Amino acid sequence: MTLLDESGVSPPEAAPPSDPVAVAVRLRPPVRAGVAERFAPTDPPKGWDLAAHPRIARLLKSRRFQFALILPNQIIFWLVISLGLLGTVVPGLNFGTAITWYIWFCLVFVMMVVVGRAWCVMCPFGGFAEWVQRRAFWTRSQRRLGLGRKLPEPIARYGFLLSVGMFLLLTWIEEFFNIAGPGGPWATSFMVLGIVGGALAFFLVFERRTFCRYFCPLTALIGTVGAMGSAAGFRTRDRQLCLDCKTKDCMRGGVNGYGCPWYTWPGSADSNLACGLCSECFKGCPEENIGFYVQPPLTSVVAPKRRRADVAWAVAVLWGLVVFQQVNATNVYASLDGWLNKVTGLGYPNPVDYVGIIALVALVMAGIVKVAERLLARRDLDLSSGGDLAPFPEPAVDRLARSGVASGYAGSLTSGLSLTSGLQAGTLTAPTVGPDLGGNAGTGARGERRSEAFISRKSPFRSYFLPLMYGIIPVVGADYFARQLPKFFKHASRIVPAVGHLFGAGSTSSALYNTRMLSNAGIVDVQVVVIALGMLASMWASWRISGRELVAISRHPAAARVVAVALPLACGVAAGILYVIMHAAN
Repeated sequence: MTLLDESGVSPPEAAPPSDPVAVAVRLRPPVRAGVAERFAPTDPPKGWDLAAHPRIARLLKSRRFQFALILPNQIIFWLVISLGLLGTVVPGLNFGTAITWYIWFCLVFVMMVVVGRAWCVMCPFGGFAEWVQRRAFWTRSQRRLGLGRKLPEPIARYGFLLSVGMFLLLTWIEEFFNIAGPGGPWATSFMVLGIVGGALAFFLVFERRTFCRYFCPLTALIGTVGAMGSAAGFRTRDRQLCLDCKTKDCMRGGVNGYGCPWYTWPGSADSNLACGLCSECFKGCPEENIGFYVQPPLTSVVAPKRRRADVAWAVAVLWGLVVFQQVNATNVYASLDGWLNKVTGLGYPNPVDYVGIIALVALVMAGIVKVAERLLARRDLDLSSGGDLAPFPEPAVDRLARSGVASGYAGSLTSGLSLTSGLQAGTLTAPTVGPDLGGNAGTGARGERRSEAFISRKSPFRSYFLPLMYGIIPVVGADYFARQLPKFFKHASRIVPAVGHLFGAGSTSSALYNTRMLSNAGIVDVQVVVIALGMLASMWASWRISGRELVAISRHPAAARVVAVALPLACGVAAGILYVIMHAAN
């Protein structure tokens, strides 16, 4: 990290020969051949840079702007906590439960689909913990609070699956205590306090936004569903300038900005999966080579050339969870759950069928893809050389880790670039672009094999599974959104008497308290329409993906494209039928 003297200027300082920064900044010239072709499908049009407009650029440069985005949500969620503990015990009349379960979830899903990680930039949980970690609300401070540990690479390599695990646990807790029913307002307060406390603990132990990147229960859901969004995030304006940059202030931090809290290098970003929209790279780039780009919807689903196994499995498991929530509302499930509760002595939701149904759905998706791969994949398919990863091969994370240089997070890579950064103060390493440090392109030494053990390992199955799971992202996102609609249409109007109750005016006899925006039949119609739109978007995305990624590796290209389109079609039809059976159940 760049240290400043009292005048705010970084003093000149010669790096000693053993300084890992000097070793990692430039071991060999970066590979430049094929850069334009590698990123052409994912780079937004040059004219779509919102930061090119002076007023928007001033907002993004202002540290008070992000503080102003976080502060209202901060106030609301502390109100949720206090009113849940001290306010009325009537869930529909308590402002905390009303805004959380009737309004907030729907708004977050709309933001995901439209903007991507818009919620992350204004999140009160990460925002509060980051204020504490930085010891500042908006100023650029060198003083940090906490241990600043790196997340061990063997954990980080599982990427979004860590978040999915937290999301499954939180959902089970919500069901067990009937928090989201909503049940007693106190339960919502303790849940929010638990998230705030957990986030703060992670921020005080680990560096930057390790919690937001890996452990936030919503980060995998927002990252995957948000790939449909039109916010491409912060990207380089001139990639060659990034390749020539010696300081990498966007990653290491500098006078004007912190190093990227999300571990995402704008020079290699090819999707919006892990851009938290915090604008630190925009503030910190001394060359003003970072822009804030928008993109056509679904670009981050269709266009990336490098797909990640953690994202694909996260989509499969998240699909299993929402299917469980639908099956959970049927009479058939009630009978099965009652029988299991008697046999196991456990209560609702029985963890056996909870985990079992989610795992079954995810494994069915994998099984379908495996059958397709066995029937369609070319027998001469050879993925050992990495193929489409050139000229941006896998990072030699393990080799660097052994020398004490790397932060060791294979799971934090967001593109095909070799991007390794040590993020601890005093031992920062800049992103390394090009071949791995030993020149083996991640295919020779045992260390490189380990570094790609999960996220980026190649196989015929993964060559089908990864693109097909990316393709169903829109229908999965539509299913999650549709699942929130019954509470919204039945109870969203209760927010008015809930606010009035704070001032002694609202009550359960209020007309708005008992007003429904739609009948049950109307809600089902809207849910089916939402699913249909998501299904059509998934079919289009899968068709585009299959034409570029599956046709070339399939013995029967036409059949591969049919399978790619049929999978989201089957998911959409199944979800639509379940909503009809559920008949607008919460």
